Amino acid sequence: MHNENLRRDEAADRSAIITVSSYDITLDVSAAEDAGSTGFSSRTVVTFDCSSPGADTFLDFIPARVQSVTLNGAVLDPEQVVDGARIMLPQLAEQNTVIVDGTALYSRSGEGMHRFEDPADGETYLYTQYEPADARRVFACFEQPDLKASFSFHVRAPERWTVASNGAETSRDQHDDGSATWHFAPTMRISTYITTVLAGPYESVTDEWTGILDGGEVLTIPLSLFCRRSLSAHLDAARIFDTTRRGLTYFHDLFRYPYPFGKYDQAFVPEYNLGAMENPGLVTFTESYVFQSRATHTQYEARDNTIMHEMAHMWFGDLVTMTWWDDLWLKESFADFSGALAVAEALDSPTSWVTFATRRKAWAYLQDQLPSTHPIVADIVDLEAAKLNFDGITYAKGASVLKQLVAYAGFEAFASAARSYFRKHAFSNTTLDDLLGALSEASGRDMSDWAQRWLQTSGVPQLAAQVETDDDGVYTSLAILQQALDPVSSTPAPRPHSVRLGLYSLDPNGRLLRTASHDVLLDGDRTEIPELIGSAQPDLLLINDDDLTYAKLVFDDRSLATLLSSADRLEEPLARAVCLAALWSSTRDGILSADDYVEAVGRTAPAEEGVGILQQLLQNARHAVEHYAPVPARMALRERFTRFLLRGLEAATPGSDHQLVWARALAATARKTATHAPLVRGLLEGTETVDGLVIDDELTWQLWQALAAQNLATVDELEAALQRDRTASGRTGFTTACTSFPDAAVKARAWKEAVFGDRLSNELLSATMVGFQQGPSELREPYVDAYFQEIERVWRELPIEMSARIVRGLYPGDQDLAEGSVPEDHPVLVLTDSWLDEHAGSPQSLRRIVVEERDHLLRALRAQQAAG
Repeated sequence: MHNENLRRDEAADRSAIITVSSYDITLDVSAAEDAGSTGFSSRTVVTFDCSSPGADTFLDFIPARVQSVTLNGAVLDPEQVVDGARIMLPQLAEQNTVIVDGTALYSRSGEGMHRFEDPADGETYLYTQYEPADARRVFACFEQPDLKASFSFHVRAPERWTVASNGAETSRDQHDDGSATWHFAPTMRISTYITTVLAGPYESVTDEWTGILDGGEVLTIPLSLFCRRSLSAHLDAARIFDTTRRGLTYFHDLFRYPYPFGKYDQAFVPEYNLGAMENPGLVTFTESYVFQSRATHTQYEARDNTIMHEMAHMWFGDLVTMTWWDDLWLKESFADFSGALAVAEALDSPTSWVTFATRRKAWAYLQDQLPSTHPIVADIVDLEAAKLNFDGITYAKGASVLKQLVAYAGFEAFASAARSYFRKHAFSNTTLDDLLGALSEASGRDMSDWAQRWLQTSGVPQLAAQVETDDDGVYTSLAILQQALDPVSSTPAPRPHSVRLGLYSLDPNGRLLRTASHDVLLDGDRTEIPELIGSAQPDLLLINDDDLTYAKLVFDDRSLATLLSSADRLEEPLARAVCLAALWSSTRDGILSADDYVEAVGRTAPAEEGVGILQQLLQNARHAVEHYAPVPARMALRERFTRFLLRGLEAATPGSDHQLVWARALAATARKTATHAPLVRGLLEGTETVDGLVIDDELTWQLWQALAAQNLATVDELEAALQRDRTASGRTGFTTACTSFPDAAVKARAWKEAVFGDRLSNELLSATMVGFQQGPSELREPYVDAYFQEIERVWRELPIEMSARIVRGLYPGDQDLAEGSVPEDHPVLVLTDSWLDEHAGSPQSLRRIVVEERDHLLRALRAQQAAG
């Protein structure tokens, strides 16, 4: 629709004149089980005030059709007032009531009201997902975060179903046709994007949490869990409830503001686009967190982190909400930091911050080095820009900077600021200045300079050690150099860093141990460290010990040599994670070759006790082999890496998480080489075994995908495997396997289905594209030109979730550098640049994805060139 992309200035104009009181929303999904039913009735009653009587405004609604609009008792002609995604409301009174009756559409994209048919039993499930602006796909509303209101939902559905919403159920009406209408209590004042409805034959489990309020009263919060019936046997409710209760206790004590939304339901739903969504009273999660196959400690920790992340949102985001999406970080950065913090403290996890350094911060570093980088406090001009700003900067860089804030200002100042912020702004909206006021008051220092330098600049600062020693290896000079150029403004942007310098040396037993540490404040281009002058140079100087700041690290020569030869001897897990992440960053930058990185992984991974670090090391090494190694050396390096994976699998403790990580890594690498195909087939057929390794459904599909990518499986075999695993995850695994065959006809069908079809749901679309990208790159050459010919049409015709998946997932980025050529002259880069030049007027969100994918390809080609 031509006006679907709401602009920031339009939202500001609307909120300047109206204040919304309440919504009363009635949805009829009683015919949802009929596959031929494409939509459902939606009736919205909105009451709102207007500070400028006589002014005009508009509601947002993206329906199949609008049947009627009534404003203050006057019937408006839909033909006259419905304009694309908007319903025009003319001549407002001081107090207004608008009633909209329409037919909304079910979704296959995970946006709005998503409908899913369970392949295991044929049951139909519904759930809603709105962020940033898809509530308007379900009911008419003022779709912007600062127009908060109270919401009352009424949902008609099959009476045998379970129905839930943000508020508690207050009553239920039975109807003669086998349906019922659920009525839910009004919510507190919240934004449209965090309202929600869940409907279907979901199984549920209940519990409760109790806490003590400041006055001594007992606060009791009912807890519920929901998942599809066919998954209920896998729902480990006791463990999830334990995490939930610990989290509520932790945040209740930390924030000293009672949980404000009455109940705390958590639903695990199919084909979810996100990890989770913080709908108050009913949080929704991807059902991949209901583990149907063996899950590692890292997977459980990831789920715990997500539970805590969403719980932190009840305060950061739901109770207090950003005014517009520029300040998305006010909720996401804080929730990302608080999630890791709560897992570390409430669940006593020794690996939470290690995982943060290994995964979340690595995501931030990657995102922050793309041409699309932006400040944490971003410039979000419209909703499309908001949709794409849920990225590594807003989440992980923001969280990393908050960790630095705690080191800079102190944890008590952070906690005190949060408490006063919640008390002052409860159920309202805020901007950066509101938070800075609370931080400045709590810390006793003006935080505006710190905020400007960290939150309103872009790019990754680089910290390097400059050292001089005498003949005895004693420091005569030591300084930390900072390079920090803001790539957006092209101006120097040094940040203040409160860091810990860790000094590590090898002991007589060969262990690399911390011998001393020093807390210092780094600022400007150069910071002298006089405290260490006269002390012996350690084997490793770690500038960012305990991972307190956000920066790329450049090691001095002695430290780098130590890491390349002895990283496996570094016993401190967080220090090891920081160092290994720095080696990976150097590999991505083309400073360290893929061969050297794989060699370092080969030395480190077998001794790695942390499952999360091991998994990340193996993933990084595989990426380095396939993207950063020059073509002449790649096959030999791949085979060496594959042999290494096999040795790791054979040496791992039977039945351990480590063994499973090695097995999954071997299956992923086997998509590119047939060397161990007999073992892969033998594991599937039971003729080969690895002591303690269970070939569960997830691993089964990974092994079948490896064989299919090598053309060593048949469609009949895949069909038989699907008959044994008729689950949603089985269907996804089957789809990827079927599109992985190195066959031109298979690739043609996959391309047509993804780019021109309308049958695939969001998850099956992604599975199809993953399979399409398998096999020799020559099979995909016919689609390079076609990609650039179609992406603008795709963006125009499909919802942004689906179009973004296609534009990103089908970019022809799997390319190699021809001998003697330069990266910038690669034909795909030339095509990309031509498209960008010729489509300067294309939506900026579309161009952003293309620019990012171009950068990933250029980085890979430059790494190949550097190692060639």
